Amino acid sequence: MNAFSLTTTEQQHLAQLHQHLMAGGSLSSPFAREVFLMQTYVAGTAYVPLRDIETSLQPGDSLVLRRESDNPHDALAILILTAKGQKLGYIPRDRNEVLARLMDAGKFLVARLESKECEGDWLRLEARIFLKEI
Repeated sequence: MNAFSLTTTEQQHLAQLHQHLMAGGSLSSPFAREVFLMQTYVAGTAYVPLRDIETSLQPGDSLVLRRESDNPHDALAILILTAKGQKLGYIPRDRNEVLARLMDAGKFLVARLESKECEGDWLRLEARIFLKEI
């Protein structure tokens, strides 16, 4: 057996994994894991009409992070969206450098809504940010 040969058991596991992925499955433990990076508030929510979607936001909801390297106000900007693509705001400028560098290096970051709280006309959102390893 050379360095690139697989045992019969390893071949069977790879075949099962391939079949699972081809059937629309996703990688899960032990193949994928999330590493907690930070908790932060969502900046800029006062500039987004969130009242329309506030009732649909629930703690635990998955959020999408998208780099905006062409943002005229911050070259390290990271936009936060709902899973349906609705804009919520941004990772705060004073907390985004390491996350932006990770994303620019090809790392996959995800977020989850931790909490929401109305303060007058302002909706305060807290999110937890994770590095998703595959």
